[in-house]
Amino acid sequence: MNAAAATTIVGVSATNNDFLLAVEGLTVSFDGFKAVDDLSFYVDRDEIRVIIGPNGAGKTTVLDLICGKTRATAGSIRFEGRELTKMSEHEIVRAGVGRKFQTPSIYEDLTVFENLELSIPGTRHVFKALGFRRDRAVVERVTRIAEEIFLADQLTRRGDELAHGQKQWLEIGMLLIQDPALLMLDEPVAGMSVAERTKTADLLNRITRGRSVIVIEHDMNFVKDIAHKVTVLHQGRILSEGDIDKVQSDPKVIEVYLGH
Repeated sequence: MNAAAATTIVGVSATNNDFLLAVEGLTVSFDGFKAVDDLSFYVDRDEIRVIIGPNGAGKTTVLDLICGKTRATAGSIRFEGRELTKMSEHEIVRAGVGRKFQTPSIYEDLTVFENLELSIPGTRHVFKALGFRRDRAVVERVTRIAEEIFLADQLTRRGDELAHGQKQWLEIGMLLIQDPALLMLDEPVAGMSVAERTKTADLLNRITRGRSVIVIEHDMNFVKDIAHKVTVLHQGRILSEGDIDKVQSDPKVIEVYLGH
C-alpha cells in the first residue's frame, strides 16, 4: 500500500483511486437497531479481504449494503470512484460487483455449460432468440472458466447432479464469467470437505489477479489460507483489523469470538 493510501486510512477521506472499494461512515438501522454502525474500511485492488465475527456482528449486512440489496441509513460506499449507495442492484452488478450468497443459486435443470453460458452478460436475452447458435468465443470462454473452477470434465452434467462443493464452484464460475472487479462470497466453503476447501483456497488465490475478493467465513484454517487482511466485526463495528496473526492474537477478538 502506498503512502497516500496509508494516509487515507488514518482519517483522510478516500477520494483517490488507490482503493478499489472505500466504505466510510456506513450505518444501517432496523427499527432503531444499528446492524452496521459508522463502519469504515478500505479494500485494495487484487486483495482478498476476509470479514469474520460472531453471529449477528453485521457481516452479511455489509455485503447486502455493498450490492444494494439493503439501503444504507448513512455513509458512503465508493467503488472505483462511483457512489454505490445511489445505484440500483442491477446497476451495481453492471459496474463490476458480483455477489454469491450462502446457499448455491444455480439452474439445477440446466447443464454446467448452460449455467455458465447464461451468465455471460447479454447472453440470456440472445439465448431466448430463435436460431441462437453458440459461437466459438462463447464456447472458449465457458471452457476456460470451467477449467478454473475444476468442472471442465462436468460440462454436460445437470446442476442437480453435482455435489455440494461443485455447486459452490459453479456459482463462483457464474460470477467469474461476468468478469467482476469485486467478488463477494458469503461462507463459500460451508459444507465442503477438507479437500474441497483446499481447492477453493487455491481458486480464490488465483482469481485475485486482476480483481478483489471479499469473503465472509468462520473456518479459520481457510481464512489463514486466503486472507491478505482480516476485518473482525462485532455489533456492527470493527473490533480489530490487520493480518491474520495480528487478529488472532488480539485479546478483544479472543474474548468475543475466537475464545468461543
